[in-house]
Amino acid sequence: MKNICILGSTGSIGVSTLDVLRLNADSYTVIALTANNNIDRLFQQCVKFKPLYAVVSTPELADLLESKLHHSEASQTKVLSGEESLRYVAQLEEVDVVVAAIVGAAGLLPCLSAIEAEKKILLANKEALVISGDLFMSAVKKHKVDLLPLDSEHNAVFQCMPAGYQSGQPAKGIRKILLTASGGPFLDHSLSELSAVTPEQACTHPNWSMGKKISVDSATMMNKGLEVIEASYLFDLPVEQIEVVIHRQSVVHSMVDYIDGSVLAQLGNPDMRTPIAQALAWPERIESGVPALDFFKNNTLTFECADRDRFPCLALAYDALAIKGTAPAILNAANEVAVEAFLKGKMSFTHIPSIIDTVLNQLPITPVDSLDSVWQADQEARSLAHQRIKAL
Repeated sequence: MKNICILGSTGSIGVSTLDVLRLNADSYTVIALTANNNIDRLFQQCVKFKPLYAVVSTPELADLLESKLHHSEASQTKVLSGEESLRYVAQLEEVDVVVAAIVGAAGLLPCLSAIEAEKKILLANKEALVISGDLFMSAVKKHKVDLLPLDSEHNAVFQCMPAGYQSGQPAKGIRKILLTASGGPFLDHSLSELSAVTPEQACTHPNWSMGKKISVDSATMMNKGLEVIEASYLFDLPVEQIEVVIHRQSVVHSMVDYIDGSVLAQLGNPDMRTPIAQALAWPERIESGVPALDFFKNNTLTFECADRDRFPCLALAYDALAIKGTAPAILNAANEVAVEAFLKGKMSFTHIPSIIDTVLNQLPITPVDSLDSVWQADQEARSLAHQRIKAL
């Protein structure tokens, strides 16, 4: 029996993880669930899975959740709040596996706490790795933890790596990683049409069901850019060995091109429960609830070059990875602020890459030698991005 802590249980990854756990209830127990402010969904999850702990963002929300749980079947669940509580549940002695699914930079410290406690990490929070890549992977190696990626693309690459491979370790014989991308909802739009894109349109993905922020990132291809940075650190490969390929069907989730001419690919229906189940059970396999891939229905697979002129956010991510230092942290922070402003109707869709580009070019890039340097770059980038958005 494995004990699970889910950081970010009310988001799409958290919900999918709980669905897989429900199908395999004889092998897994939920110890802790955390959410930002969606206490209604968290309440429902607590009633169903009866965790020992539930964590929310503020004391006020904790009081509300506690009152709801008091007369429920989950009355024994202890409710906590705040960042320190996230780190606390991530380090609980009884926890074996931590699912790191908090969106954005806020997920970094709880994830690092879980690594320090030598938990098995299932990583869905790509931003945590993007903004502190070398520090993050150094902690993984120091504490000798198993790090399994949950992003469908990185999980696919992981499955295509040589036998016995672990994230962050050099893998021999690889020519390049091919990260597939659906291209998002605007792949066939003309560039002139993009300025009129609405948040609702940007949040409607053709193949995947995701949260608003990651859906916008998919539409701008920043999501794929962040995945390029993440892949570089996860698989210890330079930027030149990571290529993005447009694959509209989202059936091939990524590929590894070997120097002997072999290309290994992982295929499956576009459903996050597959990589979640693979990572939970690794090196074994468990039921995910995902139907088998129908090769006769999915009998056409196409691949196209990713045009960085059409997707400037992807180009910016490649630039940040090439520069390294605090550049990825600045890129990520500026993007988070820009996407939030777009979702709130404060600026157009096409302003997102221009804000990021401005912030990247106006802030100094310094080495990342501590978390303090990461947070300083993050805060400076957010401040400058807010200033530039106000000036639009």
